[in-house]
Amino acid sequence: MSQSLLAPLEQKLRALEDQGLRRVRQTTHTPCRPRVIVEGEQLLAFNSNDYLGLAAHEQIIAALQEGASLYGVGSGSSHLISGHSKAHRLLEERLANLLSLHVPSARALYFGTGYMANLSILSSLADSAGSDLCIFSESLNHASLIDGMRLARSPLQRYAHCDTEALAELLTRSTARTKLVVTDSVFSMDGDIAPIAELLALCERHGAWLLVDDAHGFGTLGPKGIGVLEHLRLRSSQLIYMGTLGKAAGVGGAFVAAHETLIDWMVQRARPYIYATATPPAMAHALLTSLEIITGAEGARRRAHLEELIQQVKAIPLPAGWTRPASQTAIHPWILGTNAATLAASARLRARGIWVSAIRAPTVPTGSARLRISLSAAHTHDDLTQLAHALQ
Repeated sequence: MSQSLLAPLEQKLRALEDQGLRRVRQTTHTPCRPRVIVEGEQLLAFNSNDYLGLAAHEQIIAALQEGASLYGVGSGSSHLISGHSKAHRLLEERLANLLSLHVPSARALYFGTGYMANLSILSSLADSAGSDLCIFSESLNHASLIDGMRLARSPLQRYAHCDTEALAELLTRSTARTKLVVTDSVFSMDGDIAPIAELLALCERHGAWLLVDDAHGFGTLGPKGIGVLEHLRLRSSQLIYMGTLGKAAGVGGAFVAAHETLIDWMVQRARPYIYATATPPAMAHALLTSLEIITGAEGARRRAHLEELIQQVKAIPLPAGWTRPASQTAIHPWILGTNAATLAASARLRARGIWVSAIRAPTVPTGSARLRISLSAAHTHDDLTQLAHALQ
């Protein structure tokens, strides 16, 4: 290969290295649990999104095995050709039923990833509204929402983090026939919750859709774990709800729940859905068991234990100069600021048997590099005591 092709890439990689921004993958050799083996080391991990500790749950593992015996290991096609199985249909019906109290006339659509789901929602809405669509985006939205808005190619206005007054002014001035407000529910790098009730009230006042990405809320928020809409007791036909199934649900994929007309339109026009091979049916079959656990007594016990851990981690004293945003969720960032300091702190914790990843730009704004503590119901109080001792 010509060196002229590689030289620009090598130069940019060296620049990332110099800035403390080059990423290196870590290989795990064990299931997703608090105690893991990483590159030959046994570590106590605070990195995963397995908020309820279901990723290695024996019943869900058994359900996945059963699903493979019933449906095989691959779907064989896209959903609109021959890949839509009974397992997919049953899962979508169950998800629609769970969200029906919050989204009237709801149907659900299952996707391989949350990223695909968000691209599909935004691109298909833009396809229906054309130049008449204007999108109003929370400034800290996830990359999948940002890329979906780019794909939509619609006029876009951003409002500052959780600033409902700024959004109200933007909506009032807008002359667009179709308006769409887009927000995360739980912000993945800060752990705070968007003012969804206030956002929905504004959307209903101005005749706008509200797209809520509840990736980090589904399974953990609400009495039955149905997410932020249950947590806040919200209901509206103007809601478009996206929930992921590879975090608290412990398996994989995501879903959109919305009015049946919108879901039907997505089936017709959402290119990431139409042209992707369907997720293995065995995963959908396993998720039916996961949903039973989440919404049942065991799920309630796991959420109660997770809440105890949240209160415990908030009480851990931080070193001088570190800050932490207020969080009521399983995500707790400890902000150090510089890449070098954050990488060094992560390395010192790892030397003491604690695995906490350093989060840097562009995932977070430059100058706000952090250690992000992600809690799981599989953690114990002793695990957090060990973290506190290692930190000191």
